[in-house]
Amino acid sequence: MLARGRVAPMMARGTSGGITRMAIETALSRAEAGFAAFMAGRGALSEAQIDRARRVQAETGERFVAILSQLGLVAERELSAALAEHLDIPTIPAVELPETALLADVLSRKFLKEARAIPVAEGRDGVVLAMADPLDDEAANAVAYAVGAPVLRRVVAASDFAKAFARLYGDPAAERMLERLDDNAEGRADDVERLQDLSSDAPVIRLVNLWIEGAIAARASDIHIEAAESAVKLRYRIDGNLREIEELPSHLAASVASRVKIMARLNIAERRLPQDGKFRLAIRGRDVDVRVSIIPTVHGESIVLRILDRSQVRLDFASLGYDAQMLQRYLSMLERPHGILLVTGPTGSGKTTTLYASLLRLKTPETKILTVEDPIEYQIDGINQTQVHPQIGLDFAGALRSFLRHDPDIILVGEIRDLETARIAVQSALTGHLVLSTLHTNDAASSITRLIDMGVEDYLITATVVGIAAQRLVRQLCPHCRVAYTPEPETARALRLERVAGVVTPTLYRAKGCAECNGSGFRGRLAVAEILPMSEAVRGLVMRKAPAQEVLALAQAEGMETMYENGLRKCLDGLTTIDEVLQVTAIS
Repeated sequence: MLARGRVAPMMARGTSGGITRMAIETALSRAEAGFAAFMAGRGALSEAQIDRARRVQAETGERFVAILSQLGLVAERELSAALAEHLDIPTIPAVELPETALLADVLSRKFLKEARAIPVAEGRDGVVLAMADPLDDEAANAVAYAVGAPVLRRVVAASDFAKAFARLYGDPAAERMLERLDDNAEGRADDVERLQDLSSDAPVIRLVNLWIEGAIAARASDIHIEAAESAVKLRYRIDGNLREIEELPSHLAASVASRVKIMARLNIAERRLPQDGKFRLAIRGRDVDVRVSIIPTVHGESIVLRILDRSQVRLDFASLGYDAQMLQRYLSMLERPHGILLVTGPTGSGKTTTLYASLLRLKTPETKILTVEDPIEYQIDGINQTQVHPQIGLDFAGALRSFLRHDPDIILVGEIRDLETARIAVQSALTGHLVLSTLHTNDAASSITRLIDMGVEDYLITATVVGIAAQRLVRQLCPHCRVAYTPEPETARALRLERVAGVVTPTLYRAKGCAECNGSGFRGRLAVAEILPMSEAVRGLVMRKAPAQEVLALAQAEGMETMYENGLRKCLDGLTTIDEVLQVTAIS
């Protein structure tokens, strides 16, 4: 058996200029070389990428498969599928991993963690071993020797292994770090030098990184670190809901806060005023942007880290939950040559994501697009994006005035907050630009009232606004474990299901929980929306300043589906639950 990490100084080429197996074997173990040649042969890895992974292996001594994932050269699921195909062995899904640790008296936790392997079953044919790296002959042979039986290898995705390992064997790394933090933090003063010392401790650095990695693995959008009287609470926001993860001793708050401030390049000594910043971190081979907000509270500082992982965000209408009917109505407004298109809803309703998806739909080499945002959440190639800086006088209105001198075709305004911004947006629309923006209103019809209340003249609204989309986000049911049921007739009548379903006894779905969704019953979120085009009849109501309810009634008469009705359709399609829809909309 070849030793791990055997490295040669150079990669050789075959006579044809491609990668030969013999050349790769000068850098990798025999099993790893065979897999590298397999990936190169199918075009999944280039010579340069294999050479890069080999050099990283020479520096770190890590396994080749782990390096491919860490560098982001191959997606995790694709890597697992390729390993299974190359070795002609099955993959094992997360739901088939054991509920309790097997062979714990024979195989140590430390060994299994280093080998990235979990015993799944023990039978007549041998021990079934789930391996994130089934190329690791040394680990498989060691298990076979320890248990005195053959090992049947199975491929498990790295993230599935990490979750199962933490569930079966615990993760004492954080506990050990907390113990060291306790020892280092006791008795220290609160001056700047001490805070810098605390934040520079390796356990603090590893702990904060561990939290961020955990949040990304859990698909969390935010990390909340909150100082309480007797503890520091860590919570993740997953699919819109906060989940408590763990608690730390309260005296560790200063070291954690200081570490976050250093990462975000904030003032480490300032604890009386709010601070905002951002930083970028490489996690599993990909860059993740983290936006930081810190506010002072009674018991210390409250920290929120917003995870902006571009690789996990799909900026398209299908992933947002826009079905064909709704998308057609929206695109009929979006593809106008000029005018104002508004997307409304409260904070956290997916407005910015909808606008980014709209920009990607409109982006062409012949189109100039300018945006002014606060903050810029995702950077999009081919679009000129500007961050507002009120402290130096660059606000939405000021940026918009400058934009008009750059001859744009499309302008995105992060939010219309005041009359000045609204009037410049109107002026831009009147002079031939398409303007996309957001408002904070409860529904589409009340957006018109909001503009009038700001001071925008009714005739300017009718001349420029082409339509309004209002939306909310609901949690999406896990397709692996959702359960169908028939509601009681009284409930169906109260919810007005027959109006949308067209049948007296419709089928709805409820959450159950499984390994795929971490027991929550939900996985991801989608939008429920209503689309209000500015028809001639609606313009007439605006001109006479009709109330929002009258505008809503007319829009429904013209065929507009309300957010509640759109949510009901998604319930009937098994995408979400009626409770989720009722939390964000009212029965209409």
